[in-house]
Amino acid sequence: MTDFDADGSVAATAPGGVLPVVRRVRAEEWAEVRDVRLEMLRDPAAPMAFLDTYANAASQPETYWQNRTTAAAAAQTVVQYVAEVPPGGRTGADAVAGTGTDGAGLPGRWVGSATGILEQPGSEDFEGQPVEVRQVHVVGVWLHPDHRGRGVIQRMIDAVVAWGVEREVERARLYVHADNARAQGAYRKAGFVPSGNAFIGSTGRELEMVRALH
Repeated sequence: MTDFDADGSVAATAPGGVLPVVRRVRAEEWAEVRDVRLEMLRDPAAPMAFLDTYANAASQPETYWQNRTTAAAAAQTVVQYVAEVPPGGRTGADAVAGTGTDGAGLPGRWVGSATGILEQPGSEDFEGQPVEVRQVHVVGVWLHPDHRGRGVIQRMIDAVVAWGVEREVERARLYVHADNARAQGAYRKAGFVPSGNAFIGSTGRELEMVRALH
């Protein structure tokens, strides 16, 4: 299974009814990147959805998370966006989007994450599958249950795809476990359709879904 998950089910309204801000991670936020990763790996769907385990992630040193976050914040080949509920549940002009803090210096709460990997034609991806066109591969998609069913997953994916468009990709693609019907539904809402390609991956049968950009 590739390193992502999504849930297309309708969820209860989040506390305060506040929609999270979607923004790119910042290089200094390695601890937050680590914490949201560990929360993702506690999800009941994690064994089917992610190419990692909680035990493995929790054992990584700080330098691992620092290097990972620096790349996701500034590199041209990988990007990570998060969904952040502003401090006190505030939005719009009352929240400082993109900083992770409000005027009092209080951190927002990260409730979701999505990552993109730039792939070049002629190479192989992390599952050993061929890359035929310049594309962004969407991975690491997760959202806290309290915020599902409100379009936040689609907004995170759209942000990753927009990053790919800036790098002149021809399409976006992702893999989804054949048994993960809810994730498939969420990805369809984000504009992805099955390509017809399937393979046996690290955690079972994977389906490829793509989103044309031209």
